[in-house]
Amino acid sequence: MTGGAAGTTGGATGTTGTTGGATGTTGGATGPGAHEGILRRQTQRESAARTYARSLPIVPVRARGLTIEGADGRRYLDCLSGAGTLALGHNHPVVLEAIRKVLDSGAPLHVLDLATPVKDAFTTELFATLPGELAADARIQFCGPAGTDAVEAALKLVRTATGRHDVLSFTGAYHGMTAGALDVSGGATGVRATARLPYPHDYRCPFGIGGERGAEIAARWTENLLDDPKSGVPDPAGMILEPVQGEGGVIPAPDGWLRRMRALTEACSIPLIADEVQTGVGRTGAFWGVEHSGIVPDVMVLSKAIGGSLPLAVVVYRSALDAWEPGAHAGTFRGNQLAMAAGAATLAYVRENGLAERAGLLGARMLAQLQGLAAAHPCVGDVRGRGLMIGIELVDPEGMGPGGLVPPPDPGLADTVRRACLDRGLIVELGGRHNAVVRLLPPLTLTDEQAAAVLDRFADALAAAAQAHQNRPAAARPPR
Repeated sequence: MTGGAAGTTGGATGTTGTTGGATGTTGGATGPGAHEGILRRQTQRESAARTYARSLPIVPVRARGLTIEGADGRRYLDCLSGAGTLALGHNHPVVLEAIRKVLDSGAPLHVLDLATPVKDAFTTELFATLPGELAADARIQFCGPAGTDAVEAALKLVRTATGRHDVLSFTGAYHGMTAGALDVSGGATGVRATARLPYPHDYRCPFGIGGERGAEIAARWTENLLDDPKSGVPDPAGMILEPVQGEGGVIPAPDGWLRRMRALTEACSIPLIADEVQTGVGRTGAFWGVEHSGIVPDVMVLSKAIGGSLPLAVVVYRSALDAWEPGAHAGTFRGNQLAMAAGAATLAYVRENGLAERAGLLGARMLAQLQGLAAAHPCVGDVRGRGLMIGIELVDPEGMGPGGLVPPPDPGLADTVRRACLDRGLIVELGGRHNAVVRLLPPLTLTDEQAAAVLDRFADALAAAAQAHQNRPAAARPPR
């Protein structure tokens, strides 16, 4: 990698293979004045809960593929992709065409849970991508528009089917922002927690071992908890996990550990819920994240990419769990026809063009290059991921982490890297412990040329940020 093209401010990116595209504007004025005015009014009008807007002070007006153009005329390479929603990038032609067909047909756009040709086509395409054992005996529930709604539905489903209440979840998990979803997420505060189990982590192993041995101990911990009548954990209604923890810092679950969790839940008659909201639709190098391990869960929670950039969330589950009464779970906007059309087009395009396999190959190459970059920068503690779901954990190499095993995370450096990336026309986001993991979630349509441009810009941003942090006054450095 070279830092050459990365020194730009995100102008025309000839190496990316994309253009800003004539994809239509938002209808408002553009230019520096409009850009600043829109951001100022957003600050005045929107709630303090806004997040991405704080770290990404841009005003998108056009987008195509990997590229976003702001109201100020700058262009950016988008490796956030709507938090993983945009499997095909911005305004992909097959998505736009699917939406136009529905609009031009005169079909109703709001139908609650009525059957429509658009819905039937989406469900048929979705079932064609599912693990065969599940697809052969599956039911689907259309939920509210967000992944957190589908998580709530999944929790309600297993509680209804089993007559039990508690749900097993994992440290570092993230399942959404509604109360029930927060209850099974790792970073929740102010809510009643269910049993938290150790999630295997090679770099920050809770047992200080990592690798297969660390995953083995994590599995035994869970097995012992469920086998011991004095563990204090009641018989659970279900277990929920992510095949790769996304917000938790891009932590892939070891395949062997996942198989142990599947065997354990089957032996104990505990429904296993796989949260594939971010890992699904080819993101990890398989169509669904669970396919790497070969397991078939009882419940799959799906959202983000399944809507082709529009709001859509569903729960797919084994028919034996379908114990709901009519109306037991509903949602006014669960019949989003445009999202179903865009979603069906996206699912078909990913499947027919082998984009999952492509994500696996390109992601492996990007990981290897980033690991080479890490060798030259002690502040990069770990590079990990699966497919085009990549995380770079930044650390204070001179600090002392818990037990002295690995350096402590450096969220200040991570934030500096994120801002340096934005200065160079690259959009990334942070996650993980103390928000010290830089996350890359580019679209599955990423080309080799675009991947090189992303890595060049990141390398240049990392070098600049690391130098700036090294030159900080002693008083500004974190305590050691």
